[in-house]
Amino acid sequence: MSDLLIRQSLESDVAAITAIYGKHVLSGTSSFELDAPSVAEIRRRRESILASGLPYFVAECEGSVIGHAYAALYRPRPAYRFTVEDSIYLDPAYVGKGIGRRLLGELICACERGHWLQMIAVIGDSANTASIRLHEALGFCHAGVFRSVGWKFDRWLDTVLMQRALGAGDRESPLQQQLNTLKRDD
Repeated sequence: MSDLLIRQSLESDVAAITAIYGKHVLSGTSSFELDAPSVAEIRRRRESILASGLPYFVAECEGSVIGHAYAALYRPRPAYRFTVEDSIYLDPAYVGKGIGRRLLGELICACERGHWLQMIAVIGDSANTASIRLHEALGFCHAGVFRSVGWKFDRWLDTVLMQRALGAGDRESPLQQQLNTLKRDD
């Protein structure tokens, strides 16, 4: 798509983000939420992510937001401070057109520019092969499957775990990576 723009999300994008995510909640298994969150709730979540210094992108085509991707802290405990979890959702009409790959690629690059060293994908439903293949194509490896941990649409759902190193990942300590970055910047 030549007219596709990947950019930082804006406050004015929240309604479109809410609509896209709501479709996934109400009709799909990529999210284990059962009720679509309100615009106010999505606004609160977005603000929390941005306040943590994490990236939150949208894909825009012909002036309309058609997808979004963001990184959130994987877990709140301090030992996890170098690990993020990605989330990516597209308007169903735009799936399979390479937009997810561009969004996730930009998200990975943004996180690598930060201090994060690992990215986790927690993929709802082991039958979500499009998301699994997208993550594989961008360097994620399978880390495991939690079988039958979600109940939605009157059936059990798995969660697929995937992981990707950011930058040097675990080949160096976080302190050594910061020092190397400072040397490169000199």
